[in-house]
Amino acid sequence: MSLSNNFSRSLLCIAIATTFVNATDHSQAAKKDRPVQCSRVEVLRYHRAIDKAVAFLRTKGQAPNGTFAEHTGLGVTSLVTTAIMKAGYPTDDPLVAKSLSYLEKQTKPNGGVYKKGTRYRNYETSLAILCFSQANSDERYNKIIIDASLFLDKLQWDEDEGKNPPDNSYGGAGYGKHNRPDLSNTSFFIEALKSAGNETNKQAIQKAMIFVSRCQNLESEHNTTKFSSKNPDGGFYYTPAAGGVSQAGTTHTGGLRSYGSMTYAGLKSMIYAGLKKDDPRVKAALEWIRKNYDLKNNPGLGDSGLFYYYHTFAKTLDAAQIDILTDANGKKHNWRCELANELVRQQLPNGSWVNKNSRWLEGEPALVTAYALMALSYCSESMKPTTSPK
Repeated sequence: MSLSNNFSRSLLCIAIATTFVNATDHSQAAKKDRPVQCSRVEVLRYHRAIDKAVAFLRTKGQAPNGTFAEHTGLGVTSLVTTAIMKAGYPTDDPLVAKSLSYLEKQTKPNGGVYKKGTRYRNYETSLAILCFSQANSDERYNKIIIDASLFLDKLQWDEDEGKNPPDNSYGGAGYGKHNRPDLSNTSFFIEALKSAGNETNKQAIQKAMIFVSRCQNLESEHNTTKFSSKNPDGGFYYTPAAGGVSQAGTTHTGGLRSYGSMTYAGLKSMIYAGLKKDDPRVKAALEWIRKNYDLKNNPGLGDSGLFYYYHTFAKTLDAAQIDILTDANGKKHNWRCELANELVRQQLPNGSWVNKNSRWLEGEPALVTAYALMALSYCSESMKPTTSPK
């Protein structure tokens, strides 16, 4: 159900004003022990890479109207602007301010934030909420965030769309063009609602968890789909709706193959929805991650969606409060240092990043550079300046 009365709207406003913390950063206050620091050389390379990336976006990425890759829609502008702010640049930096002004002009009377005529209203509005939340330290965007959050509620596949809990589409969110929800959009949906100040027990978030659980290769009381027992490895795939789809294909038993980016997106969604580490769904996802730790490939997909994977990988492990990840072979990984080193290695001389595999728009420098900057922002805890190399 959507929040629709003034009392509910006021409660949401209070939540934003008093608990505003971007969902991607919500675990920071709970952390006590800091991660192992990277070497002085790694720290220097890390900060140099960020400066080069922002310089690229400033000089070659942004259009005069404040957009980035406008031909792709509104989402890239929101992602890039969020990434720049997470890299430490303030809202009054001209690069940021111009984009925020453009995004603000895209708000619609129904509360959504999207380009006219788009079929990606959930995707664009969710990313806009994340962007405005990142910029909302002075609460100037409270109304936009509240209205956009209410708009997202209306897009969820639930009773208003004639769907009931037994339906595999129930609780999810999608692009719109495929007439079915998917885990990528649903994960952004949950993250946006969380960053807007909603509690984990918000009905829309808990409905979304019904869909997320059905995207996991794990048979349980939460997942009785026909796919749950055919490939029970604990990972996640794209969607169980409309017959089921995995971008990694199917197994010989008819199961849907798990892959990296969706497994991290699924685990992140569960964390934001309040699931604890002792929940069987979380345990199974973490076990899959331990068995498939990889920074050269998007596990199960090779280089397809690699930078989307990097940014989801980092955001999820940070939210899970994992500083050192021990893989299935017992090897311990300071994932922040390892990820930062890999991204620095792949950065182009002009400061941008581009995936040689252009699938899912990863041939677009602005988008891929945003993913890389977002991923690097979650490495910052291991990138404090040191006095001498370790």
